[in-house]
Amino acid sequence: MNRSWDADLLVVGAGPAGVAAAVMASSLRMTCVIVEAEQVGTKLRSIGALENVPGGWSTGTALAGALAGDLARHQELGRVSMLSGRAVRVAGHDGRAEVALDDGRVLTASAVVVATGVTALAPEDVPWAEAPSAGCLPLWRSSAEDLEGRRVVVLGADRPLGTWLRAHPQAMVHFDVLFPEADRYKADEVADDPRLRLDLVDRVTVALVPKGLRITAWHPGGGAHTFVVDTVLGNMGSKPAAVPGLVVGADGYCPPDKQHPRVLVAGDLKGARMQRIAVAMGDGARAALEPYYRAKALLG
Repeated sequence: MNRSWDADLLVVGAGPAGVAAAVMASSLRMTCVIVEAEQVGTKLRSIGALENVPGGWSTGTALAGALAGDLARHQELGRVSMLSGRAVRVAGHDGRAEVALDDGRVLTASAVVVATGVTALAPEDVPWAEAPSAGCLPLWRSSAEDLEGRRVVVLGADRPLGTWLRAHPQAMVHFDVLFPEADRYKADEVADDPRLRLDLVDRVTVALVPKGLRITAWHPGGGAHTFVVDTVLGNMGSKPAAVPGLVVGADGYCPPDKQHPRVLVAGDLKGARMQRIAVAMGDGARAALEPYYRAKALLG
């Protein structure tokens, strides 16, 4: 392979898919640079309970630690390098792929795997909720200790709600969960937890008032009710964290078949149905195989 590049493969993002891509590349004797703005498994570390990942990991923090150990082992072999930085653009050209960083550096390789995953939706991202983003912390960032004794509203019944409850089975909390029709089937999955009050709504507004946050909830059958709470947490779902330069579909995700041949996307960035950690890890490994096979003239 062309050694004038910075590496054979660039990987953007050190989550499950990105780490799997880097490990696979290393196992194929490819040199790899993995670019990460924060730390290995940043989003994983906020997950309190895991149930869908082989290996016996019970928390996201434990799995993130294992991924960091995998990378360290391949770094010691000299085939993987970690680079702290934020990718601001990716591009594919006839003879190379490029990743531009926010400090002005431009990295080149035979191909790039972008595995930046998803980020939490804010109230302004959904049509049914209106709330000041500064007063709406994502649920997965909250701690049980901070919420005990407070009156808490959760906007949305996305699956991190069940994860949070399983991670904190002894937490003395009560959540008023306001959710739209689209979340009904997810709400059913946690309906037996006595710490929840589930409330189907058409629309919700949140306003800052002297004694807290005033909630007004409109219901499908008509009418509304207003009350004041201490804390509002966002749990409305996620959106892709696409890097500029990727081709983005109407749903915000990045279809693999629309990208430049030297630019590959892996894991959650590909579509909403990819959002399983074990699936993302397998998909990251698959993405690293593609440029290897192409270099060996095994792909057209």
